[in-house]
Amino acid sequence: MAEPRTVRETPNCLTSEEIAAILPHRYPFALVDRILDYEPGQWAIGRKCVTRNEEFFCGHFPGQPVMPGVLILEALAQTGAVAALSLPENKGKLAVFGAIKNAKFKKQVVPGDTLTLKVTMDRLRTSSGTGHAEAYVGDVLACKCEILFAFPACASDSTMRTPGIIGLPGKCPLK
Repeated sequence: MAEPRTVRETPNCLTSEEIAAILPHRYPFALVDRILDYEPGQWAIGRKCVTRNEEFFCGHFPGQPVMPGVLILEALAQTGAVAALSLPENKGKLAVFGAIKNAKFKKQVVPGDTLTLKVTMDRLRTSSGTGHAEAYVGDVLACKCEILFAFPACASDSTMRTPGIIGLPGKCPLK
């Protein structure tokens, strides 16, 4: 699949409202402000403007705020989810982490930084997928990883059994 290098001359852009129509995440966990360009099922380039007002900076770390690495990974996952869930056959599905491989953090992300989030889908199936993800501050690589995700069947099936309670009917824990 084609890897995004830069935004195309005529990009497919999405506003935060349009992203909210694709992803279920809401404040304070909606971590992608804008999609600069994407190709459904193939790749996406997103943007996260990191401000001092982010709730996580209250405790991470007082006097020396640093964006938690797990939230950078989540922002990358949300960017990739836009590419995956933009396909008509995936509309309305939920994408959840299956695994994160080879995560490397190269630069601290601090208030005032703008993260450029790039995700390329390596494999996309009906129930799962993988992608390569990179986050940049300017031209400097801040984080890179491989993301594995799943489309859980229970996102549309309320009869799923509750994990850990074998044999007892339950509601989907993801709803």
